[in-house]
Amino acid sequence: MPRRRDLLKLFPAAALLAVGGRAFAAPAKGGTITFGIESEPTTLNPHLNGQAKARVILRNLYDTLLARDAQGGFVPWLAEGYEVSSDGLVYDFTLRPGIRFHDGVPLDAAALAATFEAVRDVAYAPSLAEGPAAAIAAVEATGPLVLRITLSRPYAPFLGFAAGLEILSPAAYASDQLKAGGPAVAGTGPFILDAYAKGQEIRLRRNPDYQWAPADAAHQGPALLEGATFRFLGESAVRIGALSSGQVDVIEGISGNDVSLFRDVPGFSYARALNTGTPYTLFLNAQHGPTADLAVRKALFAALDIDGVLASVYRGERQRAWGISGPTEADFYDASIERSFAFDPAEANRLLDGAGWTARDADGFRTKDGKRLSIEVVQSQATVRDQRDVLLLALQAQARQNAGILLDLQYVDLGTYSARRKGGDYGSIPNSRTPANDGLDIEYHYLPIDRGGSINYARINDPEVVEWLAAAAATQDTATRKALYAQVQDLAIRQKAYALPLYVPEDQIAAGAHVQGLGFRPYLAQPDSLHSVWLDEGARI
Repeated sequence: MPRRRDLLKLFPAAALLAVGGRAFAAPAKGGTITFGIESEPTTLNPHLNGQAKARVILRNLYDTLLARDAQGGFVPWLAEGYEVSSDGLVYDFTLRPGIRFHDGVPLDAAALAATFEAVRDVAYAPSLAEGPAAAIAAVEATGPLVLRITLSRPYAPFLGFAAGLEILSPAAYASDQLKAGGPAVAGTGPFILDAYAKGQEIRLRRNPDYQWAPADAAHQGPALLEGATFRFLGESAVRIGALSSGQVDVIEGISGNDVSLFRDVPGFSYARALNTGTPYTLFLNAQHGPTADLAVRKALFAALDIDGVLASVYRGERQRAWGISGPTEADFYDASIERSFAFDPAEANRLLDGAGWTARDADGFRTKDGKRLSIEVVQSQATVRDQRDVLLLALQAQARQNAGILLDLQYVDLGTYSARRKGGDYGSIPNSRTPANDGLDIEYHYLPIDRGGSINYARINDPEVVEWLAAAAATQDTATRKALYAQVQDLAIRQKAYALPLYVPEDQIAAGAHVQGLGFRPYLAQPDSLHSVWLDEGARI
């Protein structure tokens, strides 16, 4: 028998205001806020966006079929329910009636099908088409509001993927704005794109027709705010100054040095949340340059005092990472990896001596056959955030001082980054991926590049890893999947040193006390939309 999920029955309207601790009393309607953010989006198309920070904007423009609760369960949103066949191959999603995109097009099963067909197209969204969408065999509307998706094989991460995929108007896929995003790439969200001044700001206006918030939202109906402006303030000091002086109402991306300016300070609020997904990690290219040698990779692990560096850079405001996923993902996180490798400069130097890197040049860097031990660390300038440039400088100093390794830090434009990533022309790429989709982030990083590993920066092509990930994807048993992911983790980190986890990504929000209703998405723990945010003018300083 199919497994039925009549989700709306689990969230009766009378209980909505108390769900998730997100209740508030007598919210006021009207007004606008200005939000200072760290990163300008490289695209406003959520299917093509690779920046976690961009979601603070995109979350307001696009909705998904289901939301997540604090335990990772599924909550009604655009879909009021779903069924999964007993063999795990057929998914039926039933849409809520009366939903319209920002361009006026109704959201019915045919319109929903357009999004799922689009993400199967490798020319449009290669990471999705070659990843989770590769499991889709057929998409069909079986009723005006019922979409059936048939898979070619049982695939456990599929529900998380389908539930979290942003739904676009079918007209968007024929628009010349599709790649960059824009008003023609319409969603169904509580706000509508009003204006975009590149390099400066994005303005949103309230969607007056919005009547389909997630079932556990703090209120139903249109957003309380009339609109919002997101200003691009890349420098932490500029964001801090703008909030302190009242030029903006909210900021995100608060450095460890600056937390004390807002936490427990009258007139301000401060909140933080650890993200799900892949920690910020140094992925070491196993197919290029010195990092192709296991001894060099392990030596780098031993040469870096990560605890000390994090304490210095972030003043105790970031959590050390150890695994291929973060500790917030209790279902899949295997804590046995913690403290299973250590800062040990003597071991680092022993490994490098044994690998033939015995000579030193005039600058103190190790050499072999006249070539310096240099690892090119390549990062897209567009993704630099959260003092990661400072963190990498500190690691660079450690590698030189403790083992004579040069971490050659290279910040490049998107075009150069894409070419070097595609060609494997780098020693390391630092990366995190949030939020998680039930193991999907693990597949993206550890499957072979041509089999769904779109961000396999270590360029791992290990038959055992492929076998374990395939077995994990084929079962719905959480304990079995956790054990298989633990095997991947042990091999990738402890045995083969393909990936060196640094810290667990998090989001921070500081705001004036007059801004009420700010929060983080349950489970996924990224900034929620502004749908339930409101202004208490009596608390404004």
